[in-house]
Amino acid sequence: MSKYNLDYLDELEAEAIHIMREVAGQFEKPALLFSGGKDSITLVRLAEKAFRPGKFPFPLVHIDTGHNFEETITYRDKMVARIGEKLIIGHVQDSIDQGKVVEQTGKNASRNALQTVTLLDTIALHKFDACIGGARRDEEKARAKERIFSVRDEFGQWDPKRQRPELWNIYNGKIHKGENVRVFPISNWTELDVWNYIKREKIELPSIYFAHNRDVITRNGQLMAASPFLNMDDEDIVEHKMVRFRTVGDMSCTAAVESDADQLDDIIAEISASKISERGARMDDKVSEAAMEDRKKGGYF
Repeated sequence: MSKYNLDYLDELEAEAIHIMREVAGQFEKPALLFSGGKDSITLVRLAEKAFRPGKFPFPLVHIDTGHNFEETITYRDKMVARIGEKLIIGHVQDSIDQGKVVEQTGKNASRNALQTVTLLDTIALHKFDACIGGARRDEEKARAKERIFSVRDEFGQWDPKRQRPELWNIYNGKIHKGENVRVFPISNWTELDVWNYIKREKIELPSIYFAHNRDVITRNGQLMAASPFLNMDDEDIVEHKMVRFRTVGDMSCTAAVESDADQLDDIIAEISASKISERGARMDDKVSEAAMEDRKKGGYF
């Protein structure tokens, strides 16, 4: 009898597809959180494999800070047009205009933390009971604590003490009225796994992931893209450097790294040699030792 073996990417893919189908089977109104970053783009490819030739059993949801990279928004719109799926956009500016959040001031002001209120309002408005996200355990220690099916209470809050056991590939999606679940199909993947999968699947990405020339300033030891969304002053010196971004978020909190890696193989080699995680380029994670965990407890995705 012949033995059928999967390579490690096949195994990760099969697990993620199984999780997505569990979401479709267990929940009434799921959604896929889409940021335009490589992890959520990978989720879209996995959803295509899980549900094509049918339509996705959920819409894509983007929480738009209004301070996104132009390349990311352009990619988002082209991708949605290509796959023909529904996109729901929650605007942080609406939350500001409604007085639900207050725009930060000061040199390091960012809208990133304001996303939580907009996300929770979007979930409530559309009555989503599960939100699929691209978080991975290797990104940050708070995310390493979280289960694949992560239950949030009626206020969208995460309590690490309420984590459910996940034995083998059995996932418990039972929730009470008002609660919802955040689901992470690629939780067991690493950054390198994602890049190897992107290479294998020939997935197109926003251009900012590849080395390019850009005007940047150095702030708090990090290279930030010079933009109208940064509160710049005379101390900020604009330089022209060859950079790329390992992670994509709000322009006011996402730093670049100097790099000449403009091809997938070069990026994979660069990541393999790196001793700094990709979240090391996110200013919002440097607010405190427990910055990510505090945001998750407040409802962050």
